[in-house]
Amino acid sequence: MKKYVFGVDIGGTTVKLGFFTIEGELLDKWEITTRKDEGGRYILTDIAASVEEKLEEKGIVKDEVAGVGIGVPGPVRDDGTVLRCVNLGWGVFNVEEEVEKLLGLPAKVGNDANMASLGEMWQGGGKGYSSLVMVTLGTGVGGGIIMNGKMLYGINGAGGEIGHICVQDSETETCGCGKKGCLEQYASATGITRLAERALNNTDRPSKLRSVQYISAKEIFDAAKEGDDLAIELVEDHGKILGKALATIACVCDPEAFVIGGGVSRAGDILITTLTKYYQQYVFHACKNTKFVLATLGNDAGIYGCAQAILTK
Repeated sequence: MKKYVFGVDIGGTTVKLGFFTIEGELLDKWEITTRKDEGGRYILTDIAASVEEKLEEKGIVKDEVAGVGIGVPGPVRDDGTVLRCVNLGWGVFNVEEEVEKLLGLPAKVGNDANMASLGEMWQGGGKGYSSLVMVTLGTGVGGGIIMNGKMLYGINGAGGEIGHICVQDSETETCGCGKKGCLEQYASATGITRLAERALNNTDRPSKLRSVQYISAKEIFDAAKEGDDLAIELVEDHGKILGKALATIACVCDPEAFVIGGGVSRAGDILITTLTKYYQQYVFHACKNTKFVLATLGNDAGIYGCAQAILTK
């Protein structure tokens, strides 16, 4: 009888590992270093060794383990083939097959943002919904789309790459993806900070932000909460761009809820209120009742989702 499952979230600096019951209780979590030297050739062997060590420590045999779910920072096909992970030094290869060879356990591999979406649906802010869109507002803008309990991966593993929807044709700066005018350039933490710096350089309007040495998304939202006019304008612009983009997404997949996570989500009510206002302005009438909820699992969403991916494989 299967009692346990592992969730593994591979990041550019560390690999987060979680050991769960199949009911979703997190029994243990830990981290190991992501060894990226020699094209990341040691990453999977290090993960396998860490899982083996945990099984020995807990006195658990593999027959009790449902498998190992793994999230990676890049596009992944449904068969577990990774289509280049630049941050890890990986090219194109089937991670799923390699992990199964190393551990002798079933494996399921997916994009890290997609896995975080599964985690929030299973045990986080999206619990109770079977169709949702996860929106991660961090350094970039990530996403994951789940319809009727199934993750939308896409043919090339790029399903849910909402951060690269073009929202501004007149943009002159280039996004990390190589295009210009992506949602990520405006709605991410770095995006709203970039807009603030532009505004401060292009106007002499007074603002509390002028006294901040290193402006962050938190500083902008905090200033807006305190009534700073320029900060309020930036928050409104951010909400308009993001709300319009999510209204467009709703017309395509009609989710029950949008789950908002990432560092920017810590702004809380002011973010959700502004975003919802513009969403309602632009959305197709049939999608007006879509819920907006905050993610609750934080940095653990990935390991939860990886574990859930195995259980629904």
